[in-house]
Amino acid sequence: MAATPLLRLEGVSKRFGAVQALSEVDFECDAGEVVALVGDNGAGKSTLVKAVAGTQPADSGRIVFDGAEVHIGTPQAAAKLGIATVYQDLALCDNLDVVANLYVGRERARGLGRNLRILDEIGMEREALGLLERLAVSIPSVRTDVASLSGGQRQSVAVARATMGHPKLVILDEPTAALGVVQTRQVLDLVHRLRSDGLGVIVISHNLVDVFAVADRIVVLRLGRRVATFTVADTTAEDVVAAITGAKTEEVRSAYTTEAS
Repeated sequence: MAATPLLRLEGVSKRFGAVQALSEVDFECDAGEVVALVGDNGAGKSTLVKAVAGTQPADSGRIVFDGAEVHIGTPQAAAKLGIATVYQDLALCDNLDVVANLYVGRERARGLGRNLRILDEIGMEREALGLLERLAVSIPSVRTDVASLSGGQRQSVAVARATMGHPKLVILDEPTAALGVVQTRQVLDLVHRLRSDGLGVIVISHNLVDVFAVADRIVVLRLGRRVATFTVADTTAEDVVAAITGAKTEEVRSAYTTEAS
């Protein structure tokens, strides 16, 4: 961990009626680090991420980003700080091509005379090609409709769109869910490139194989509390499963051995 993390949460709590979704959770992520956030369904992963993304602000606690305490009350506030989130549904427009999806809501225009402006299609296409090349995203064409792309390509386009505002932190919600082996590899390679570019990356995932392939640290939530933190190089999947379930590592290892035999 760096002396000053890019993102630090201190004592963050969130309640929905009678349900205490988060209870005084601490969390941190450095620039140039991939942190996996894992836990069973209902552990509080999505709630924690939405507090950072501004879609469901925390009830209490402190958020420190890039060395300054901040209040993230809206997604716009998060984006202004340099926090980009790619949710599991990706929010892509299937009937539009890749360029249009990258620029939807922030289209570029150029002037033709005093009062006439048109979309700068050539400029947007050129910048889209440069962005996808930098991220090593492989697609048939930037003019291909998103509906015809594979799951991995769609995920890559969504991540590329998130980086267009030059964020400092990217949050990925189940980025490899329902993807095949090749598509998963594409997405994990993209996460590695984000880290190499110096971005902080938070990955929510249920797939521990993918987590161990891409993360530097693993933070485990259970029933709304942070219960464990692991350095990937110094831990095993059995340790993480034990923290997620509340079982002992030996019990998990014995269960794995029984299944394998």
